[in-house]
Amino acid sequence: MVSEEPAEHRPDDPAAAARELVREAAFEAERRTGRAEETDEELRRGVLIRIARIVGGFGLIGLGIALLPLPGPGWVTIVIGLSLLPFAWAERTIAQIRRRVPGIPDEGRIPTRTWVIMGAMTLGFVAASLLVGDLVGRWLADAWSAIWS
Repeated sequence: MVSEEPAEHRPDDPAAAARELVREAAFEAERRTGRAEETDEELRRGVLIRIARIVGGFGLIGLGIALLPLPGPGWVTIVIGLSLLPFAWAERTIAQIRRRVPGIPDEGRIPTRTWVIMGAMTLGFVAASLLVGDLVGRWLADAWSAIWS
C-alpha cells in the first residue's frame, strides 16, 4: 500500500529527513554569517542569494579559465568570479592575484583609472570586432583561397 502523503511529510522517509536537516543547517549558517534576518522568508532569500553567488562565481571562474588561452579578459573574469564567492579563501586569492599584477600597490587595490582603461579597451575591441570582423574574415578567407588554389 502506497501512502498518499508527499515524501516531505512522511516521518519514515530518510530523504525528506535529510532535506530537512540540510535546510535547517543552511538556515542556521545564514543566521550566524548573514545579516540579522528576522523571518524565515528573509532567511530563505539570504540562502538563495548565497547559492546564486556561489554558482555565478564558480561559473565566471570557469569562463575566465576558458578565456585565458582564448581572446578575452580571462584574468578579469576570474577576479570578478572570485569576488562573488562568499569565502575567505576567495578574498585571499584575489589579493594574491592583484599583488602579482604590475602597477598595483602592495595592499592589492586596483586603482579606478586602471579599471576604466581596461573597460574602455575591452569595449573598444568588442566594438571593433563587431564593426570590421566580417571584413577581416572575408579578407582572410580570400587570402587562404588564393594560397591553396
